[in-house]
Amino acid sequence: METGNPREKDTNNQLSHPTFRSPRKRLKVSLPIIVFLVLIGSGTVWVGLKASSIKTELEAAARLIPQLKQEIVASDAESAANTANELRDHTLVARRAAEDPLWTLASSLPWIGPNLSAVSEVARSADDVAGLGLIPLLNVYESLDWQALVPTGKGSTLEPLKAAAPTIESAAYTVRASSERLQDIDTTQLLPQVARPLLEAGDELREATGALDSAADAAKVAPNMLGADGPRTYLLMIQNNAEARASGGIPGALAVLTLDRGKLSLDAQSSASDLGVVSPALSVDAEQERIFSTRLGKYMQDTNLTPDFPTAASTAQAMWEKKTGQRVDGVISIDPVALSYILESTGPVELSGPELTAVRVSGLPTELTGGNVVPTLLSDVYAKIKQPKLQDAYFASVAKEVFSALSSGKGGAKGLILGITRGTEEGRVIVWSSRSSEQAVISKYSLSGSVSGPSVSPAQFGVYFNDGTGAKMDYYVKHTVQLVKECPADGYKQTTVRITSSNTAPADAADSLSAYVTGGGVFGVSPGTVQTNIVAYGPVQANVESASVNGKKEQFAPYLHANRPVGVVAQQLAPGESKTVDFTFGKIVQHTEPKLVVTPSVQPVKDVILPTKNAPCP
Repeated sequence: METGNPREKDTNNQLSHPTFRSPRKRLKVSLPIIVFLVLIGSGTVWVGLKASSIKTELEAAARLIPQLKQEIVASDAESAANTANELRDHTLVARRAAEDPLWTLASSLPWIGPNLSAVSEVARSADDVAGLGLIPLLNVYESLDWQALVPTGKGSTLEPLKAAAPTIESAAYTVRASSERLQDIDTTQLLPQVARPLLEAGDELREATGALDSAADAAKVAPNMLGADGPRTYLLMIQNNAEARASGGIPGALAVLTLDRGKLSLDAQSSASDLGVVSPALSVDAEQERIFSTRLGKYMQDTNLTPDFPTAASTAQAMWEKKTGQRVDGVISIDPVALSYILESTGPVELSGPELTAVRVSGLPTELTGGNVVPTLLSDVYAKIKQPKLQDAYFASVAKEVFSALSSGKGGAKGLILGITRGTEEGRVIVWSSRSSEQAVISKYSLSGSVSGPSVSPAQFGVYFNDGTGAKMDYYVKHTVQLVKECPADGYKQTTVRITSSNTAPADAADSLSAYVTGGGVFGVSPGTVQTNIVAYGPVQANVESASVNGKKEQFAPYLHANRPVGVVAQQLAPGESKTVDFTFGKIVQHTEPKLVVTPSVQPVKDVILPTKNAPCP
């Protein structure tokens, strides 16, 4: 007989068995899940559409960059501005897509979130660069009359360049900030199809940052250095590569260059030999005196035995003042190869003047071009003019006419700037300012010719040549220089600097070349033979371990300059002879790729510096 409440029994039974819901109840439970899944699916589709839009717009913007570069090179400011605006339209659409609320929400999700955030940063950076960097820069570019900025005999308009400086500096800051944001992203957690374009964008922005920082610095210091606020005077040193010095060649021809509100004039002309000996010798940095002797402070011709141009230039300034009573504001150095680049822009120059009567008789050209100026100044002049005074007169006339061509406005601004830039990149144009604020800016760049400071890369090597013949034989010497990465020793990197030199002078050089060219044995070197003091610098904190000549160990003189190890070997080469000198540097702590700087010579720099080589390791 059953007892108790039947309804209670049913309840107890339900508690002890699985629950079976009615279709209506199951629908109530499932509906939120279905809605959630639909939202997730829709959101995924939406994010996918946005990703596709961002990719399409950024690729469209990237396709416009080559066109924009061509328009800038062609000085087509109007077309460049239109292209930049079109490019900005694409980056703006990409940025707005990356700032969509759903995209931003998805960026917080695990795994896929960092990828979406990285894409957002690329889109944001691209739009910042286009809107805050590129377009303002092109507006400045369009507003400047570049031809009017080039110094001439009538002066140039420098105020627009001064006015443009803040815009250029702001653009440089924008690009630098965008570059730094991309560099801060951890690409190890990203999908390859996201990481690859991110790294490419970072590389391009780093390159652009360097260029814009340079432009901002130039706009900051160039107007005043060109005399915008009053006359500036510079000692112009024309280095003669036929007699090697560490920074190029002996500074034979000298002149004072004056710039006043962009007006260029070449004033007093002289030669290093005219200045004579400086006595007592000027005080020079003790480290450099130990390496290069007290001649640094005695002779204008030897101020640049040191490869550190700020030292050479400040010494030359003091020498000029001591000998002439004139204190210049800075020093500019240039060599005949750089002059050839300038002449390619200005066109031929005609030499004139009564002092050139003997030159005309000698058969030397009285019209110089970019093609004949180097062999004429570094070789032919010595073969055809025997008297040093007449040689100096010829050099002075060349300098006068080249700068006269510049002051008359010959040659386009674009070609002239390209020529000077090329000379600067090869170390043939070097500048020093006595104003500390200007020199601080110059010292950031290779234009300074410094062996220490911000322009020197961490793992930088330098190979410099100083003539020991006392003659003009370096016109015939050909060099190659190569870095060889050796196997590590004691946990440190090792690098060998390999210098191969050849004397290409004719076999009968002792007779066929003049005594002025061969030296005539005056300094103890047989006529036709070349003596060169090879100076090798390693990176900061490294050691110079050993030296060898043609594979045989060689005694060498070890020094230290600016905390960089220095090795010096003197070598002689008879006509037709070649030798290879190796300096091995150890205890190298820098992990960056090594960089090599060499003395600019008659040879193209690209023919001197060979690609870095890796030695086989066991």
